[in-house]
Amino acid sequence: MIKSIFAALLATVFLAGVAGALTGCNTVEGAGKDIQQGGKAIKDEANEHKN
Repeated sequence: MIKSIFAALLATVFLAGVAGALTGCNTVEGAGKDIQQGGKAIKDEANEHKN
């Protein structure tokens, strides 16, 4: 139950980050960097909760 709530929360945060990244950058290259940084943040957060 907690895992499904966490997964839904994580997905929501990810989508909000992607939306913010896409609206905050002016170039395709900038969007790619923003999305990559968002993915790294999610990966780091998931690893933190895994341990």
